[in-house]
Amino acid sequence: MATRKIVRIDEEKCDGCGECATACAEGAIEIVDGKARLISESYCDGLGACLGECPQDAITIEEREAEEFDEEAVKAHLERAPASCPGSAPQSITRCELQDLKSDSVEKVSVPSRLTNWPVQLQLVPAKAPYFAGADLLIAADCVPFAFADFHERFVKGKTLIIGCPKLDSADFYRRKLAQVFMQNDIASITVVYMEVPCCFGLVHLVHESLKESHKDIPLTLVKVGIRGDVLEIIQAEKGSDI
Repeated sequence: MATRKIVRIDEEKCDGCGECATACAEGAIEIVDGKARLISESYCDGLGACLGECPQDAITIEEREAEEFDEEAVKAHLERAPASCPGSAPQSITRCELQDLKSDSVEKVSVPSRLTNWPVQLQLVPAKAPYFAGADLLIAADCVPFAFADFHERFVKGKTLIIGCPKLDSADFYRRKLAQVFMQNDIASITVVYMEVPCCFGLVHLVHESLKESHKDIPLTLVKVGIRGDVLEIIQAEKGSDI
């Protein structure tokens, strides 16, 4: 190894926003467990393109012994890595201002979004993220927002949102991912909103199994929504009880 310039990430300052990972053309930085990580010294050229993108000033350049930058290894790494979407970087939303839209086809928008986190799809959310700390977690089936007109005001307001459909995705992945979220974060409460159709109850079952796997006692509320857009049932589940 040679002494050279290489990035250093301060995990105490890092909030996992993902801006640095997007800015790194070599793919040397990834978000792991809600924090930016240098996944290989040989992928980092030490030029610091990521520095100016970090809103927390968590990245600096230091000079130390490190593996040499390997351009061929970077090329192979980028060819292997799946295409990443900058829009999937975890971030908190502190304000949502909607512009007044006026045209022949668009009415003025007056109902604000209540979403406070991004991403929301269970496949994309990190197991640990700043917005999970002390969160009242809302786990919603994909179809619920389309059936329930007042979804944001009734359910999303004041909560951190995760959505999914275990019928279309891997149920085992959902179970493991939810268990990681429960284990790695101090979740204050969980609300599961699901549709009345039989297959949708699978989401409730997976949440229950994930809670057992995590060994966490978290207050759980179940809300069943009808396909006509009405709330059919609300259940306050007892800790440790079977559903």
